[in-house]
Amino acid sequence: MKINKESGQASRLLLVLAVVVLVAVIITFLIMKMAQRPPEPPPPPVDVVPLPVYEKTLGNIRFVFESAIDRGKILKASDIKNALYASSSQKDLITGEKFIRVTIGAQNKGTINTELNAWNMENIVDSQGRNFIPLEGYLISPWLPNPDLCGALLKPAFNPTECTKIYEVSRESTGLKISVETGKDNSANNYSSRKRDSFLLDLIVH
Repeated sequence: MKINKESGQASRLLLVLAVVVLVAVIITFLIMKMAQRPPEPPPPPVDVVPLPVYEKTLGNIRFVFESAIDRGKILKASDIKNALYASSSQKDLITGEKFIRVTIGAQNKGTINTELNAWNMENIVDSQGRNFIPLEGYLISPWLPNPDLCGALLKPAFNPTECTKIYEVSRESTGLKISVETGKDNSANNYSSRKRDSFLLDLIVH
């Protein structure tokens, strides 16, 4: 009986010790957990602003932005450089918005001549996705170069050929870009059938 009694006391003692050790471990764990520094909050997302692009090569044709000039509301007859239209009867051309004259260069980076009418400069596009088509016809011709070299045959490694067009653009428009295009494989047939490669070059308007 004495042995059983001592045996029971030992078991109870071991049980108490186990409970004490378990409580001590839990307390130690909680203390260590509370002592740890909270994780650093994630950094705020950074908006990556794309850099402006002023030149792009499509196939063998390198397009480069040259100038964009804000001509205001009036294209003055006195500013006409084209001798075919330099007469006293020519009138000013007026808009309720603004005229922008854009010039890009096109250069052949290949080894053979490009085809005639295999490339061109198309619409101005603003930050809202609005498109402004180039002005065409006899009304705008007096203020454009003669001859018109947009779409001209390009010889390998020659200096860029200038293409100039005038656009009527909203005064509210910002973030202007110009669409440059060429037929796939720099093919004139692909260009005329609207199988094209295109890119939007950034404009700096002065």
